Formats: sequence, C-alpha cells, structure tokens
Amino acid sequence: MSEEARFTPVEPLNLEGLDTDQAVLRVISYAASLRASDLFLNTEEASGTISLRHLGILKPVASVTRAEIIRYINHIKAMAGMPLDQKMRPADGRWVCTLEHGIKIDLRINTIPTLWGEDMAIRLLECEAGLLHLENLGFHRRVLDDLLLLLSSPAGLFLVTGPAGAGKTTTLYACLHYLNDGTRKINTIEDPVELVLPGIRQSEVRPKIDLDFPELLRSVLRQAPDVIMIGEIRDPVTAETAVHAANSGHLVFATLHAPVAAGAINSLLALGVNPHFLAASMLGALSQRLVRRLCDQCKVAYELTGAPHTFEEVRRWLEPGQGEHIYSAKGCPACHFEGFVGRTGVGEIIRVTREIRTLIFERRPLREIRQQAIRQGMLDLRRAALLKVAQGETSMEEVLRTIPAEHLLPEDTA
Repeated sequence: MSEEARFTPVEPLNLEGLDTDQAVLRVISYAASLRASDLFLNTEEASGTISLRHLGILKPVASVTRAEIIRYINHIKAMAGMPLDQKMRPADGRWVCTLEHGIKIDLRINTIPTLWGEDMAIRLLECEAGLLHLENLGFHRRVLDDLLLLLSSPAGLFLVTGPAGAGKTTTLYACLHYLNDGTRKINTIEDPVELVLPGIRQSEVRPKIDLDFPELLRSVLRQAPDVIMIGEIRDPVTAETAVHAANSGHLVFATLHAPVAAGAINSLLALGVNPHFLAASMLGALSQRLVRRLCDQCKVAYELTGAPHTFEEVRRWLEPGQGEHIYSAKGCPACHFEGFVGRTGVGEIIRVTREIRTLIFERRPLREIRQQAIRQGMLDLRRAALLKVAQGETSMEEVLRTIPAEHLLPEDTA
C-alpha cells in the first residue's frame, strides 16, 4: 500500500523503429517503471491503443496502428503459451518476463473478443516485490492496534472488504507474514497466487479442471492447518465452509466485496450463513481504500481560514501543527508531474464484541451494527480519511474521488 518508487523517472513511451519483441518489452518495462498495476492493449477499428492503470487512474500512453497492436497481442499470447487461433473466446495466460537488471515481472494475461478484435488486459506482479509489514500499510495507529489484537486470536473469522484494487490481498499477505513465525501451519487458497510466500503452503484455484474455492477449501481442511487464507468468498458453499472452519479451531482470513466493515456481516448472511454460527465465529472485519499520497516535493498548503473547524472531530488524534492547513497536488519532476507518489491505506476495522455478536445473532440491520461499533470506539472511514488530509498525506479531492460520498457523511450513533 505505501508504494515507494523503486525505479528512476521514465521518458514518454516511444515505440518508433522497434520490432515486435522489442516494442513489447519496452511497453512492459515502461509500465513496470511506473509501478502500474495493469496494462491494456485495445484493438480499434483502424488503430490500436495502449493504456495503463497508475495509482488507480487509467492513462493512455500510446497509439499505434491496428497491425501493430495485433502483432503485440499475438506476441504476448505466444510468450504466455496461449493459443493464437483462439480469438473469439476469452483466454487466460501467464508470462514471467525478465526485464533489464534481472527484474522479473509476473504477467497475468486475459483476452476477450470485442467488436473490432481482441482486447488484452495484463496484471503486473513484481516477482521480487517485498512483503509489506503491517506498520507500512498506512493505517492509523488505532486501526493497526485493533488489527494486531485480532491477529492474536487462536481461531475465528476475519474479513477484509473493499472494491477491486483496494489492496485487500496486500493486507492479507501482510497479516500472514506477521503470523508466519514457524509455529503455525498456514495454507492459502488464491485466484491467482499473486506473491510467493516462503514457508506458507499456497494453492491456486483452477476452474478448467473444476478445482474451485469450495473444493480446495474442503481439501485444505484435511491438511490440518492452523491458519487459512481464502482469496475471496464468492458463493454460499465457501462462506459456510469458512465459518465452519473458524468455529472448529482455525484462524480464517478472507476477502469479499462490501462497502464498509459491518457490511461484511450482511454479505455473509446474504450468502445463507446461519447467524448463530456467524456470531460465534466472527472476530472482525476491515474495510479499506487506497488513496494517492501527495508528493512531498511539490504539494501546496492552503490556510483553513474559511473552514477553521474542518478537522475538529479528529483533533485528538493529530500531532501539534497538524490540521492547520489543507494540501493539494501540483506536480514536479520527482512525481512525474502527477502531484502524487505511491498510495496509502485508509481503513476502518470493526471488532466483534459481545454486544455486536448479539446484533448479528438477531440479524439486526447494518446501520445498528455500525452504530454500535462507532460507540465502541471504531475509527470509521470518514474520520480515517479526514486524518489523512489533516496530516498532509493526501488531498480532499483524492478522498472524494476514492470514497463514496455516502461514507463521508457524519453518522448518528445515538
């Protein structure tokens, strides 16, 4: 989550005069140099476009001829062992690409047919990327302390929620890294495995041979693990089996899609999990987002003369001198004129107490569970985001871009 730049600044992407394999390596190197998460090659009616997702933002980087984009797509498919004659059906592949200085990039590739031809999406995973420590995820100390408390539990279910690209898997990897001290047997079930974790038994679902999350989870339980990480709970069978595992003495981590931490509870109930078993097994849930960090070299400070009480409700968590200004992005060579360098986590964590277990068992509305969590001291997404702004880590515009407005409104906890 706190993604420091490892690479030197790059020049604009230029593919002129390069043959196909050189051009493809240039494109991948360019994306890797910016630490882009995704790369897209799209076929148009009379041309081709190359774009990437950098710090969560989609950016076009090159326009090429239609013949060139087709050659690039076919070359990548060949390197990934994907059938070149399969253009009218979606396909998946993988290519571990070696760049300059021996840097290896694990490319997870998907193609789909479109009106004008094939489109290719590539997820870039750096093979040698180091695991983030929990302290470097970017969460406020209050959230981190609650997370560490939950990680000390011998058994139970802990969920990480948020939209796609919010850093959920990174957080789970950091949790497993923290627990991986040699005294626990840890198994993961992933789709796909995004990072090799030494000392941890990692398995990958394979839909083509009907090896899905439920099947793998049932098999992993027979491996006598202490800790299980499930890449995503997507169906009733996986949800029920995960809760059963947590109730039978395993520490279970999983991700699912829910807008706020308390929403994880509702999501499992909607999948048909018995509220009695869920209440008994649930340890807590973390909801997170990633916001871009302002570049320290060029960020601009503004006085809060028009709204002096903007940070009043988070004042007790601020250091002296913080919360006196609001900052915005400008852009300079150090940040490639983006105004931002890397991203950092914003999160809220709900710890399931006796009172919240009762609310789960009674199937009370999400609003009541969330209100109870705030009364118990939960630092919600709204205040966590305000703290990031007050501390000069990000801008208010970035918070509004990343977190839906409904989650930024004050909540009535009466």
